[in-house]
Amino acid sequence: MKAKSAAEAVQHIKPGHNIFIHTAAATPVSLVKAMSDRSDELYDINVYHLHTEGEAPYAEPEMEDIFTINSMFIGANVRQAHKEGRANFIPSFLSEVPVMIRSGIIPVDVALITVSPPDNHGYCSLGTSVDATKAAIDKASIVIAQVNARMPRTHGDGLIHLSNFTSYVEIDEELPEHPKHPLTDEEQKIGMHIAGMIEDGATLQLGIGAIPDAVLACLGNHKDLGIHTEMFSDGVIPLLKSGVVNNKFKKHHKDVLVSGFMIGSRELYDFVDDNPMIRMLDIQYVNDTAVIRKMPKMMSINSAIEVDLSGQVCADSIGTRMYSGVGGQMDFIRGASLSEGGKPIIALPATTRRGESKIVPMLKPGAGVVTTRAHVHYVVTEFGIADLYGKSLKQRTQALINIAHPDHREDLARAAQDRYHGHYFK
Repeated sequence: MKAKSAAEAVQHIKPGHNIFIHTAAATPVSLVKAMSDRSDELYDINVYHLHTEGEAPYAEPEMEDIFTINSMFIGANVRQAHKEGRANFIPSFLSEVPVMIRSGIIPVDVALITVSPPDNHGYCSLGTSVDATKAAIDKASIVIAQVNARMPRTHGDGLIHLSNFTSYVEIDEELPEHPKHPLTDEEQKIGMHIAGMIEDGATLQLGIGAIPDAVLACLGNHKDLGIHTEMFSDGVIPLLKSGVVNNKFKKHHKDVLVSGFMIGSRELYDFVDDNPMIRMLDIQYVNDTAVIRKMPKMMSINSAIEVDLSGQVCADSIGTRMYSGVGGQMDFIRGASLSEGGKPIIALPATTRRGESKIVPMLKPGAGVVTTRAHVHYVVTEFGIADLYGKSLKQRTQALINIAHPDHREDLARAAQDRYHGHYFK
């Protein structure tokens, strides 16, 4: 099979096809553009994806009658389409996305993917993202690959032979990156609070962003940590190099970091290239609660948009407006809560950039409850740690008011008085 141009490769896409696009840093940007450029030849195309990077021309208003967007996680490149009602959101636990694909509930005819160049035996690697893409490849009858020399070769479930490609194109382009930003005082305080909760020998799940970076930056004096996570970024590199993270006490995949996907800087992609310490696996396994709960002292660290005074966590929407997705939060919150010595943590700054409280009397109308009040154990802001597990609604209310921004505590207390008919302070 000879390599083709992107325009030639996407000729396999026909009207009525269901297409899955590779995730995050592995988004095949050139193939996505070539597919979108065929808009005058196509119709009735369903696009399915998790978080993707780069431009998404199929999400432009003029494409609405050709491409139907079905997001299981919403990234910045399709957020406007969702805001305007031109896209569909599919609520789903990340662990169950491969299940839905393999069972045919989410149909996939075509998988658009990015891979590393083949080795001497013809095997390419899915590199930075195995996640649900492995399931899409297994199910699709047409696999179109962008072979990119800048895609790192990773160990795990992501090997795929050239013979499995219906067509491929050789296009080298820089992978999408997420640069690190200086941490704010609030983020550093949150990181210090959480680092103090982590014991030596613990296993960590954390994602990308300021709070995970702040936590990782505070772990330099810890020992024998492990990582089993749906995703990771640059913050783990210093801990792996120093031996703080050595994965020696993990019950599964001892001595290796396990993840489903990653996104970060070029330094991260170079670090994981052919690195046997890194194992990229199918997210159906990585996020399986039965697997997670077997990890010793499992620490699950997830973010939120807002938390109400009963402990309900909204992490996917701003009121009725979908913003991101369910992702793997519940997979790991539940897995960590069932782990011996595990701690499921929701971490968020006490206020928004506009100064509005993120600890609220009640969630905004239409807001999604990603993590229920019964699942929540710990909520952390820069003002401290609220331990909600086993606590009554009134006890939870007081604990959450204590970690809210001082400017908002009086209003929250007044709302609590109203909620409990004047019996809150008794």
